[in-house]
Amino acid sequence: MAVYSMTGYASVQQSMATHPAAEHARPSRLGLEIRSVNSRFLDLSFKLPDELRQHEPALREMLTANLKRGKVEVRASVENPATQTVTEPSPKLLQRLSSVQDNVRSWLPEAPALSVADVLRLCVSDASASSVDWGDTVMTLGRQALEALRQAREREGARLTDMLQGHVTQLRTLALQAQPLVPQLVAQQRQRFLERWQEAMGLADASKTGASLPEVAQDRALSEATAFAIRIDVAEEITRLASHLDEIERLLTKGGEVGKRLDFLIQELHREANTLGSKSAALEMTRVSVDMKVLIEQMREQVQNIE
Repeated sequence: MAVYSMTGYASVQQSMATHPAAEHARPSRLGLEIRSVNSRFLDLSFKLPDELRQHEPALREMLTANLKRGKVEVRASVENPATQTVTEPSPKLLQRLSSVQDNVRSWLPEAPALSVADVLRLCVSDASASSVDWGDTVMTLGRQALEALRQAREREGARLTDMLQGHVTQLRTLALQAQPLVPQLVAQQRQRFLERWQEAMGLADASKTGASLPEVAQDRALSEATAFAIRIDVAEEITRLASHLDEIERLLTKGGEVGKRLDFLIQELHREANTLGSKSAALEMTRVSVDMKVLIEQMREQVQNIE
């Protein structure tokens, strides 16, 4: 199953001949577009012209059944040739407008007479109202736009998957770099403790002649080194980090609605990287922790776009 992004765009159009009864039988065009961006939940909004408003519930039901997350905006537009050209009104229509005007002014003598612009606007409204009955065409276009949107989201999801898998590989490499640093740091710190005890007890000269430290002082130094090793040990964090990376790869391979689970795993990765930084006792470990945080933050931004 594919991984789907919540970001996508689709646009479809269809022309339809005007109603045979219309005097100017030229095709009208219906355009439908769907835009989608990331969101925690499914948030639908519609911007439809008045003649298509009745189809909003059916479009909403169709989108809800096929999309799970994302801020989705549906826009529709109707281009009617009658509204784009100046059409000469027919004598029959002019006669009807004159009759209506006379009737109105008989009751409202002070009502202004119709202007040329008023007549043309009324003629266009009459033509557009009777020209096209889109009917099931809206739903057909809706299904086409939805399929195109899903394909766009799938392509974007594949790109995000490749980027995430690349970041997972880089995080594994950083984890491998961190593993040998701890034993090296423990050995260095152990030697440093022994040297400090030598200086503190005034045994520097004895060490030069080959004499050994007193057993108590040596045991204390070893105990301090052991406590230091426990304090900076990151084996558990690296193990958990590797486990989270395995789960991320499994989800990316499985596909489907994995966005929320991936978001949770990213939070866990960030927690492990923070712990590595807090236990850092050397610049090398600090660098590894910082590099991990940068990669994890990039993954977090990408995961937020996955459905």
